[in-house]
Amino acid sequence: MNPLNTYKEVWLVDFEFSAPPGERQKVICMVAREFKTGGTIRIWEDDLRNMPSPPFSVGPENLYVAYYASAEMGCHLRLGWPMPANLLDLFTEFRNLRNGIYVPSGYGLLGALIYYGLEAIGFAEKKGMRDLAIRGGPYTPGEKQALLDYCESDVDALSRLLPKMLPSIDFERALLRGCYMKAAARIEFTGVPIDTEMLSKFRDNWKDIQEELIKRVDTMYGVFEGRTFKRDRFKEYLVHENIPWPILPSGEIDLSDDAFKQMARSEPRVAPLRELRQMLSGMRLSDLAVGSDGRNRCLISAFRARTGRNQPSNSRFIFGPSAWLRGLIKPEPGYAIAYIDWSQQEFGIAAALSKDPQMMQAYRSGDPYLTFAKQAGAVPPDGTKKSHPNERALYKACVLAVQYGMGASSLAARIGQPEIVARDLLDLHRKTYKVFWAWSDACLDYAMLHGKLWTVFGWELHTGLNPNPRSIRNFPMQANGAEMLRLACCFVTEAGISVCAPVHDAILIEAPLDELDETIFKTQGLMMEASAIILDGFRLRSDVEVYRYPDRYMDKRGVKMWGIVNEILDEKADERVPECHR
Repeated sequence: MNPLNTYKEVWLVDFEFSAPPGERQKVICMVAREFKTGGTIRIWEDDLRNMPSPPFSVGPENLYVAYYASAEMGCHLRLGWPMPANLLDLFTEFRNLRNGIYVPSGYGLLGALIYYGLEAIGFAEKKGMRDLAIRGGPYTPGEKQALLDYCESDVDALSRLLPKMLPSIDFERALLRGCYMKAAARIEFTGVPIDTEMLSKFRDNWKDIQEELIKRVDTMYGVFEGRTFKRDRFKEYLVHENIPWPILPSGEIDLSDDAFKQMARSEPRVAPLRELRQMLSGMRLSDLAVGSDGRNRCLISAFRARTGRNQPSNSRFIFGPSAWLRGLIKPEPGYAIAYIDWSQQEFGIAAALSKDPQMMQAYRSGDPYLTFAKQAGAVPPDGTKKSHPNERALYKACVLAVQYGMGASSLAARIGQPEIVARDLLDLHRKTYKVFWAWSDACLDYAMLHGKLWTVFGWELHTGLNPNPRSIRNFPMQANGAEMLRLACCFVTEAGISVCAPVHDAILIEAPLDELDETIFKTQGLMMEASAIILDGFRLRSDVEVYRYPDRYMDKRGVKMWGIVNEILDEKADERVPECHR
């Protein structure tokens, strides 16, 4: 049965708009075509702004089709239009159908057309029209005609692409993914509140801050020569401080940011050095996308990662650069922001999906790391986090190592113990959680034999020609975690709560101070409901960090660097004050 037959009308829609960094869309024009009749509507911005709703029904009897639909939904929000009840995004479906398999021309509309052997507008012509839209008006009559024609060419493309893709689309789940693109648009429209005054100070003094930071931070390490990081000096520091470090196959220490990121979690001593290296390796504050209203907005890039997670630009998104820079996040007067994240999400997902009774018991205990240590016999039944901190830390490191797909050598480096100790810990994990490991082995075997895995809502991973066993094992946790976040974002935004950003396993919301407690309670309830739906009734808890105006958001990993940077700014300000006024 053709699923399109269940709808009275099927509308293929495309907008052209401009959106300077950090700003909401400025709508230029729209073209819409009813798929069954071919009737086409072309409307310029002047007329669009005067319309209280779309020139066609977006109710439950109709279907709305677009390509990367969060852009179209953002235009709806800008115009004050309602969103469609049923949204089919052909980008998400093409991404899902080919996830994990090389697509020569990419996942854009042009790439999808080429993949299916359909006629496509030339790249140069498409870029020229995009540049014209980005430039903004005023437009000549000829430019208006060209932009409308270009907009219609994308609708033409949708009309050719839809019949080709339709037989492969899991329609009910596709509509659920469409719901998330509506939520993504609402989130991008809201944005993250930024302390623009402090950002301006950072930007104006960025070069001086970097130079002074090298002097101050490097006093703890002695690893820089000018602005150059010296590997041999860092080796000497590690030996002197007795810090084990990951080694590359070549025998050299691993200086990648991933290595620093992992080690900073277990060795806070190296966290400032990692922050400094990030700042010196091309971090440009000018790239941070902040609009004229003081909001950080950028494309959250829904479904871009293989796991289906969001993949926003590291340079444009406030949660992308160094952790200390997140101190720029500050609620507006009369408001507060709350960072709500699921507690030990991946552990809980693994327990629920595998139905391992020991793991589920550990999660429900409230402290799965200590409970794991008890289940393995390393801590007595009456042991506590306070009475056995070292054992808990070791077993926590083991749990995280399993989640990251670490082997014994990497875990040994992380915990600063001989490899045999790490191997024993990993063996204890296998023995304690036998049901989980049998399930994980079965997932890997199935993926290797059949070439794919999928989540509870049908997000697929194709293993391709060179499958990575660690990535395959981790996929069910990561990808179902992404499903959980998407569902929660749908619930929370549809409840009228302002979501500023999704962040891996967390949601950043904002609310008026007098509504804060109620809003947090409601959000946590919806997040728990989302977890229960994904995990067949198993519910995950969430933790909350609240920041009320005039307080600012602060990631604990960046507290020290934030303090150093502000000390530098204060000193620079004092230097500019004449001595007679000090």
